[in-house]
Amino acid sequence: MQVKDAIFNRRAVKHFDADHKMTAAEETELLETTIQAPTSFNIQHWRFVILRDPDLRAKIRKDFGNDQAQMTDASLLVLFTADMKAWQKDPARYFANAPKDVAEMLVNWMGPFHDGREWLQRDEAQRSIGIAMQTMMLAAQGMGYQSCPMIGFDIEEVAKLIHLPDDHVMGPMVAIGKGTKEAWPKPGQLPLDEVVIENGF
Repeated sequence: MQVKDAIFNRRAVKHFDADHKMTAAEETELLETTIQAPTSFNIQHWRFVILRDPDLRAKIRKDFGNDQAQMTDASLLVLFTADMKAWQKDPARYFANAPKDVAEMLVNWMGPFHDGREWLQRDEAQRSIGIAMQTMMLAAQGMGYQSCPMIGFDIEEVAKLIHLPDDHVMGPMVAIGKGTKEAWPKPGQLPLDEVVIENGF
């Protein structure tokens, strides 16, 4: 599938074949493709929580997920989180294959760029989550699967269920699987002249 086709055909699918299982090889392919997404300073601070336990998924759906069927029926349910302090944790490893001078420059810049700017650390984590989510959904589309991004759940309660570390931020979930119903018609995109601004407002 061409990238443009994947972009135009990707929809938020709500109904999945609960009996379909992705193979371990397919999951690995999907995740290895997802981690090609870019991050600032190549920090790669996303952490993908695979919600595999059927009881856990059922609890999230019933108690904290507004009874969204895709939480239990999708082949794969991925909760996107990110480590906001990844910039402090052995940052040289993010440039293991870079030229030495480039690696040293970026590692030395990483600390001052993030230090004391908690708002930036959170913003960067959420930006990286968003890019990785779109990468995963397009990769799934290219593999013949459908997806659904979801934020309609109780973030605080789900964070407790997965024991989210204090230095991590929670993002949305993505359900991946074989869709069983057509997505709703596209509601419509705003015209370009309303969303594209030349040089400034």
